[in-house]
Amino acid sequence: MKTFLPLCALLLAFAPPADPGRQAAIPRIRLTRLFPQMELLRPVQALQAPGDDRGLFVLEQAGRVLRLDLQSPQATEGVTWLDIRKQVNDQGNEEGLLSMAFHPKHRENGFVYLYYTASRPRRSELTRFTVDKATGRPDIASAKVLLEVGQPYANHNGGTVLFGPDGMLYLSLGDGGAANDPQGHGQNPGSLLGKVIRIDVDREEAGKAYAIPKDNPFVGVQGTRPEVWALGLRNVWRMSFDRGSGRLFGGDVGQNAWEEIDIIERGGNYGWNPREGRHEFAGGKPGAAPARFIDPIAEYGHSEGVSVTGGFVYRGERLPTLRGVYLYADYAFGTIWGLRCDASGCGDPVVVWRRQGTRSMWSSFGELHDGELVLCAFDGTESGPGSLWRIDATE
Repeated sequence: MKTFLPLCALLLAFAPPADPGRQAAIPRIRLTRLFPQMELLRPVQALQAPGDDRGLFVLEQAGRVLRLDLQSPQATEGVTWLDIRKQVNDQGNEEGLLSMAFHPKHRENGFVYLYYTASRPRRSELTRFTVDKATGRPDIASAKVLLEVGQPYANHNGGTVLFGPDGMLYLSLGDGGAANDPQGHGQNPGSLLGKVIRIDVDREEAGKAYAIPKDNPFVGVQGTRPEVWALGLRNVWRMSFDRGSGRLFGGDVGQNAWEEIDIIERGGNYGWNPREGRHEFAGGKPGAAPARFIDPIAEYGHSEGVSVTGGFVYRGERLPTLRGVYLYADYAFGTIWGLRCDASGCGDPVVVWRRQGTRSMWSSFGELHDGELVLCAFDGTESGPGSLWRIDATE
């Protein structure tokens, strides 16, 4: 003991300081239903518009966007803000209106961007609408298709459209569907499928309705689409920028065994389909050298869930012990996890909520202007009603 104590003290003196942020306990959460008198149909996203703290915009997968008034919590229905059901193909379970993003300067230009699937031929579209100042709603006639991507199958359409801190537009696209990435899109740099892309929607060039940012990682690389920001992704269902660190988090839905959470980096290759999560994929095709693949920051097997829903890092003020925790969920099992990360890495995921007596199937997270988070749910069946929930308290 006399020799051990000084040695222990010496080791502690030279040990790197513990990061209190990553080591801090992650609390369990409680959920409260928003708009309990309102029945939604397959809500897939909830978000707010710049300068509008009162409104909550909710996307229904069939092609409607509703505006709900947060100051009228007992409302029985929302106001239809946009209806493009005639343009949207929602025949497949993973098809439909999937995501929307307001331009950072929306209050000035009125631009809003929608990502949805269409038919004849089957494709995904990124379309810009302009809000009519007289009505406060998007003008259908203002629709401008920025990007069309052919879809060989009905599933794995992604996707999230959002703006980064750099003002560029990011979009996640699935690998095209079926199973096992049969056409090899994940590792094909010449395809936009199985990728996260990054474009400049404030400029047009080369006959496109957008421009390629000069600092995109594959600009000038032969055989590679210059829009590509990251590749080797199977079907990123929800990604978000952490307003604290600026990092891009994404939940990539797995195939047979593993669901994963990634920090999506410039030029990163995440391994699909030679790999699924951190593991070799038996049905995979040859791809980049394994040393080039970026590991997920978290994964879980199909005994714990079967379809990941990416979330947000909580940056609100109401729940200080939750601040800095990335929250994500499994769509089918209903479990919600929390994960703390810092510049040196991430801790272990912690279950913060487990489904008990509810039928909620978490389809999406949403972040309000104040950093508080809400969740969209399908209530028990994929074809039935849906609901909204807020993270209300910690235990």
